[in-house]
Parts: sequence; structure tokens; C-alpha cells
Amino acid sequence: MSLRLIELILSPVDAPFELKNIINLEDIIEYWEEEIPGQKRKLSFLVSTEKSSVILDQLEKTFSGTTEFRILLYPIEATLPRLKDNSANQDSRASQAKPKRTISSLLPVSREELYNDIEKTITQRWIFHLLIIISAIVASIGILKNNEVIIIGAMVIAPLLGPNVALSFATTLGDLNLGKKAIKLLLISIFLVLGVTIIIGFFFPVHPEFQTLVNRTKVDVSDVILALAAGSAATLSVTSELYSALIGVMVAVALLPPLVSLGLLLGAGFFPMARSAFLLFLTNLIGINLSGVVTFLAQGVRPLTWWEEAKAKKSTNLALIIWILLLIMLLGIICFG
Repeated sequence: MSLRLIELILSPVDAPFELKNIINLEDIIEYWEEEIPGQKRKLSFLVSTEKSSVILDQLEKTFSGTTEFRILLYPIEATLPRLKDNSANQDSRASQAKPKRTISSLLPVSREELYNDIEKTITQRWIFHLLIIISAIVASIGILKNNEVIIIGAMVIAPLLGPNVALSFATTLGDLNLGKKAIKLLLISIFLVLGVTIIIGFFFPVHPEFQTLVNRTKVDVSDVILALAAGSAATLSVTSELYSALIGVMVAVALLPPLVSLGLLLGAGFFPMARSAFLLFLTNLIGINLSGVVTFLAQGVRPLTWWEEAKAKKSTNLALIIWILLLIMLLGIICFG
């Protein structure tokens, strides 16, 4: 069982309260309270990961107006003695009580934990930009050598998936600041890849008949389906904490190879083929973000308060309309262009 430890720290002036009136005690595996320096109270809750999102929402709603309020969330690697499996009893009690849930049970981790994990992926550090440059160079070598294995290695290195997942998440929550960070990092990554590969394409011989290039200049409806499926898989792997699955997703997403092909072809002067490579890149970009937003929505990712949810609903609807219209335009170009 995946566990989380929630710590609630309150000031001594906060009025006494009945914990059972705030959260469902049956959602808590173990609970204890202690006094800490500064005359503060600390309440600790050992809970399953699935229940943590509900408890966090209820605690935040109840105590966010207090003078000194802080919630800390810790992942638990192990606990002794081992917990007994009471899932059958919990399911039975849950079916009787049916407490109101503020987030879908399809989301295994809390919204705050997910936000923190996703925000880390778009922190602009020199290592991120260096990985982008290295992956662009490796992919270029793979294409110039007509070697798919090298290209797959570059796809694993490239951290292009992070900004796209962050953009989908920000759109779902209506978080303008997170969305700006994701877009900024995505644009920087695109220009870095294009800058490196255009230079390589200008100085090194590019063979347009190589299969590694031909594969990145052909777009059909199956590529759209692949992009939609890969975007959904990327979102699910992040929300379910199955990070090992991200390697396979990064290979399936295929954002880097068409972008590298675009730069090489532009540098070598093969502009008609470059147009097709750009079309494939756009197809993947749109499909990933569209399915990412839909998957987050299906998993019940919502802001905490109703006014934030109203704002998020507007931004989500607008983004969905834009992504769908762009996808329809692309399908028209692919089928009839």
C-alpha cells in the first residue's frame, strides 16, 4: 500500500475543534497530536495515497483562514509493523458512508503533490537546456547516419515531455503562471533544437533519401491517433507515479525527431521536406496537449475553490476549442493538402 504522512501545524490561538467534523476518520490509518516549540500544535495523519487528496482538501478548506497554518505532505517508503490489508472493510464502510469527494478517485496522488512534481520538470536550469542541446546533437547524428537506434536514444534523453504535460496541467487548473512557464520553456527548447540542427544541416551533408528522414516527413491519420494516445499515456504515467513508463512514452511521443529533421532540412535547403517535418511536429504537439487536458479532466483534476474552478473551466474550454480547431485544420491538410 502506498502511504503518505500529512502534518497539520496550527497556532495556539486556534479554537478547539472536532476532527470528525472535518474529515472522515475512517480515511485515516493512524493519527496523533503533539506540542512543538513555539507553542504550536502538530497533528499527524498516516493515510493511504488515494485518500490523501481528499483529506488535504478538507484540511485546507477548514484552516486556511487561521493565523498560522501549514500543511506538510511526506511520502512514506515503509512502516513497521506492516499494515494489514483492510481494503475490504474500507470498501464496505465507504459504500455505507459515501462521503463527498472533492477530487476523483481516479487520481492516485493529491493535486498539490502532482503540482509540485510537474513544476519541477519545468524549472529552468542549465542542465535542462544542456540536455536539449545534447539530445538534438545525438538525434542529428542518428538521422545523418540513418540509424534509428541512435535516434531512440536521443528521444529518451530529451526532456521535451515535461513542458507539454505542465501546459496541459496548467490549462486544466487555469493556472496562468504555470502555463506561462511551460510555454516559455517549450519555446526555448524548440529554438534551441532548431538552432543546433540548422547549423549541423548547413555544414554536414544531409541525405533526403535516408529512411530516418523520410519517416519524419510523412504524416497521416495514424500519426494523429498516435499523438493522442501518447499524450494520454504521458499524463497517466505522471499522475500514477509510474515514472518507469515515461521512458516508453518519451519514445512514443516523437517530438524530437521531426523537430531535428526540420532543422537539418532547413539548414540543407530542402524546404518542401522541411514543411512536412514541421507538420508532423505540430501534429504531435497538438495531439499530446489535447489528450493531456482531456486525461487530466477525466481523472478529476480541479482547483480547490469554486471561483478558481470557474476560472479554470473557462481556460480549459478555450484551450480545448483551440486545440480541437488546430487538430481539425491539420487533419484537413493531411487528408486534402
